[in-house]
Amino acid sequence: MSYLFSPLAIRGIELKNRIIVSPMCQYSAVDGYANDWHLVHLGSRAVGGASLVITEATAVSPEGRISPDDLGIWQDGHIEGLKRITAFIRQQNAFAGIQLAHAGRKASTTAPWKGNNQISIADGGWHTVAPSALAYRGQDMLPHALTEEDIRKVVADFKAAAGRAVTAGFDVIEIHAAHGYLLHQFMSPLSNRREDQYGGSFENRVRLLLEVVAAIRSEIKEPVPLFVRISATDWAEGGWDIAQSVQLAGLLKQAGVDLIDVSTGALVTGVRIPIYPGYQIPFAEQVRKETGILTGAVGLITTAQQAEDILKEGKADAIFMARELLRDPYFPIHAATALGEDPYYLPQYERAKP
Repeated sequence: MSYLFSPLAIRGIELKNRIIVSPMCQYSAVDGYANDWHLVHLGSRAVGGASLVITEATAVSPEGRISPDDLGIWQDGHIEGLKRITAFIRQQNAFAGIQLAHAGRKASTTAPWKGNNQISIADGGWHTVAPSALAYRGQDMLPHALTEEDIRKVVADFKAAAGRAVTAGFDVIEIHAAHGYLLHQFMSPLSNRREDQYGGSFENRVRLLLEVVAAIRSEIKEPVPLFVRISATDWAEGGWDIAQSVQLAGLLKQAGVDLIDVSTGALVTGVRIPIYPGYQIPFAEQVRKETGILTGAVGLITTAQQAEDILKEGKADAIFMARELLRDPYFPIHAATALGEDPYYLPQYERAKP
């Protein structure tokens, strides 16, 4: 059996292969509610053979949305639409995951194809929040620096969202602590200039993430796996880096996190990132080797053999794929054929089997 199509046990579930649909924002929701677009988008990747399908960054509060078009899970009304999606994914012999997120100072923006600009209050936007009153871009409004009372609400929002996620039928929960969103903003010295217990030292800067992890772990059942996505480096001098990521991963492992989804960047603008196929894999490899925690590799992974080699060489335990699965929802079927495996077709599609 190939490495890519070997099973992977994580707490109470066993993935049938190592191909995971990475969270991809669709900017297609209204007031946070899932609709037919999300059902078809996520469901088709399950039909295509991925073992775990994770939703886009799903806001734990209205002010935590990246855009007005984001999925949400801040109220009970959101559960029913999400439950429809998780039920369909499970019917396709796959597991459903959700990424819980708060955009912080990168909130209140338009979708990429609408300009990706911050929306003013006058035009229907909202006040953004952050660890410190530092804007993401020069033209953006200054965010409100969260008070300690505000921070307690953020933790409570993540906890309540996790409870709703379980009710909605999600098998895996991922915390978004990457890409310059709120939890990452607290972690990096470039965006966190606080002088209280949430700023300054490494221990203080990671405090909020650890509190969110503890709150969610106390809310969800023991068999439910908990992932955390991190940006392993800010690609900027004086910022978050791989050494801190390794240190954090050790703490997250002790706190009950099962897998680190290792990405990079997006905290600050104007940085130069050396992009090439698999450019983020060395970070996943280092976190895995130095802490022993499961890691997921993501970023410009586009072929079956590339994915196979990453796993075979012990650089990661799972492959998170995004753009390639947008291009080809049936990549897992094609990858199985390429690696000499017998591809699994759902009964409705068996007539297409070579």
